[in-house]
Amino acid sequence: MASIELIEDSAAAPVVRGFLHVPEHATGVGIVLTHGAGGNANGPLLVAVAEAFAAAGITALRCDLPFRQARPSGPPYPAMAAQDRAGLKRAVAVLGERVAGKVYLGGHSYGGRQATMLAAEEPGLVAGLLLQSYPLHPPGKPGAPRTAHFSKLTTPALFVQGTRDPFGSIDEMRAALPLLAGPHELIAVDGVGHDLGGKRQAARTASVILTAFSAWLALQ
Repeated sequence: MASIELIEDSAAAPVVRGFLHVPEHATGVGIVLTHGAGGNANGPLLVAVAEAFAAAGITALRCDLPFRQARPSGPPYPAMAAQDRAGLKRAVAVLGERVAGKVYLGGHSYGGRQATMLAAEEPGLVAGLLLQSYPLHPPGKPGAPRTAHFSKLTTPALFVQGTRDPFGSIDEMRAALPLLAGPHELIAVDGVGHDLGGKRQAARTASVILTAFSAWLALQ
């Protein structure tokens, strides 16, 4: 059975705060997981994904982004986005000190978008990206795609998107992903929206994500 350790690493800025899921039989692979604009590290889906990954031998660090450390609720400020990316970079470093193998970076919605921007800025930082509910555009505004950095993103990326996501339909995602400079794959989760089923379907969705990630990992 996996164990969970509280992480409060302030050795360097930004502070990394979260929970480390340590597998009983670790494969050496690690993944940082973070939340969206309205969530935190204790979101039901984030917890379920971390637990599923740890049960499969993957060490998972689920952490709060700096904006959420600064205040317990409310959306991030655009001016803090660079600091949130710096927080993700620090989390990758902290996890890298605790695993022997490759480190991956994953995020839900806003967290995933910042992960892609960080990887575009720093190719080679992580072995790959796991992006849950990528916010391709604001709801109802398909003409404002968040893809300007895609041409610089060479890191392999696995996208997991609900078929009812107002931030980006499956067809819209399929049209946008060829803009990426690196290899990518899209997994559709049927019948769910931006929260990928939320608390009620967290365990089921986590299983789908783990299965897709494990298959994708085998191809890396």
